[in-house]
Amino acid sequence: MTQQLPSTVVDRPVVGSYATYAAAQRAVDFLSDNKFPVEHTAIIGSDLRMVETVLGRLTRGRAALAGMGTGAWFGLLIGLLLSVFAQGSHSVLVLILSGIVYGAVFGAIAGFVGHAMTGGRHDFSSRSQIVAARYDVVADAEVAEEAKNMLIKLDWPEG
Repeated sequence: MTQQLPSTVVDRPVVGSYATYAAAQRAVDFLSDNKFPVEHTAIIGSDLRMVETVLGRLTRGRAALAGMGTGAWFGLLIGLLLSVFAQGSHSVLVLILSGIVYGAVFGAIAGFVGHAMTGGRHDFSSRSQIVAARYDVVADAEVAEEAKNMLIKLDWPEG
């Protein structure tokens, strides 16, 4: 059973604001640990931006190598699926190994050709993620004051 997300968050005051998602998550976890009804809260990221971290240069050789690895895993899967219908342990081993080899070969070819067809427009590998400048923890108006008071305790130094 899935729950419907609220359509608006306008009536939900901010009970805490944090620089990182982990800190906002820690605040909601603190509320949960203290038996607060966390189903009345949400974490909202503001000032979103996309950050693409460049991992390295992508050459045709590296593209072929990456394709080879992906193809080998796919070939292993196909070999395992086909081995269900094989008779004898020798046939199973042959099917799995040939699936890996054929998958690696076709994967390397696909990786090489795919990268060559880009014409040098994307000669690097990267990882993209969406990050926010600020993460606000909001709560329903009925429980917002209680959540604020609890989160104040989270930041108090213990004596």
